[in-house]
Formats: sequence, C-alpha cells, structure tokens
Amino acid sequence: MRKQQKPLVIAIDGPAASGKSTLAEKLAQRLGFFYFDTGVMYRAATLAAMKDLGGVEDEKAVTRLTAAVQIDVRPPSVEDGRVMDVLLNGEDVTWEIRTPEVDRNVSPVSAYEGVRTILTNRQRDIGMRGNMVMVGRDIGTVVFPDARYKIYLEASPEERARRRLKEMQLRGETHSFEEVLQSIIRRDGIDSTRQHAPLKPAVDAVIIDTDGKSIEEVLEETLAIVQP
Repeated sequence: MRKQQKPLVIAIDGPAASGKSTLAEKLAQRLGFFYFDTGVMYRAATLAAMKDLGGVEDEKAVTRLTAAVQIDVRPPSVEDGRVMDVLLNGEDVTWEIRTPEVDRNVSPVSAYEGVRTILTNRQRDIGMRGNMVMVGRDIGTVVFPDARYKIYLEASPEERARRRLKEMQLRGETHSFEEVLQSIIRRDGIDSTRQHAPLKPAVDAVIIDTDGKSIEEVLEETLAIVQP
C-alpha cells in the first residue's frame, strides 16, 4: 500500500508587525495553499475569556476555558476583506477578535503555558488538513519543527512601528508613533522572554531582514527558497 504523503507546511515566524502575515497570505495565494494565521486562535481564546470570565487575569480559569471552547478556522466564506473565517463555538468572530480590547489582552493569554499547549495541538491538527502556509511566532520551533521550509522575518522596532501605525491609520484609529513603538517593544519583551515557547528563530530557519523592503521583494526572496 502506498504511504499517504503528509501535507506540506511552510512555517513563517517573526515578531509583531514584521510583515509575516502579509507575506504568508501572498505566498499562500501564489502557491494555492491554505493560509493559517495561528495568532487568531489566541485572539479567539482571549475573546472567550473576556466574555465568559470578564477578564484574562486568572491563568487556570483561562486555560480551562480554552480547553472547553471550540476554535476553528476555515477558508473565507464572505468577501469582506477577510483571508479566513475564525469560528468560536461555531460563531463567526473573524472581526470581533480584531478589536483594541482583544489587542490589549492577547499577550498575557498567549504566554499561559496551558493555553499554548492546548492551541499548539489544535494547530497541528489543522496543519494536517492540507498544504498550508502557517504563520505565527513558534511554528518552526514548536508547532511544526519538522516543517520542510522555515522562514523567519525580522525588522527593527522602528520599521515595524511605522508599518503598524499605517495599518491603524487605514482603519481610522488615531495613535502616535511613540505609542505604537512602545507597544511593539513591550510585545517583543513578552514574546521573547516567556518561559514556554519564547519567540526565536528555528536553528534551521532562513532569516530574512525586511527593513526597507517592499512586500513584493520579500515575496520573491521567499519564493526563491520555497520549492514545494
């Protein structure tokens, strides 16, 4: 009997606002792969905790809740700018997880060891559905350490703050550059020093510095590496 071939996973990791989500989306479109931003699962768990627990401070309660709720992703069902559907207990929360309140609370939730263990297992299950470009902060190191291709994007905090500020302005949000920069630096500190699955490139990842590069330049550089 012929052994069934495992789906091909391309891991894209990097710090906040490094351009990894935009790159992963365009790469998936070019290759005909499913695009999976694993960060939405932490956002969905955060939203569930805010709704059911009134906050995210109780690590044990948040972990128990994360184990109990159903979080899933699907190809986009609506043409409203989304790149995938995010479902929480069967309810479409694709845009609800993008609110500033979720933004403020997702970092501590993503640092909870129990939450990361639960969601890592679910991400692996989703990764077996078919060929996909998976984006996050620990895909190449923890979720799929045996991924065939591992890309790690990096950029200076200032460059990333400029990108994030531009995104916010396009959404009609008003923030200063300094506010966004400090938020980026704070998130970097949380992600890189957490005890469980800290942010770092896999030893066999290809590191791409995106400072001063357009997304098209980074995409072409990545396509030269990835040969599915």
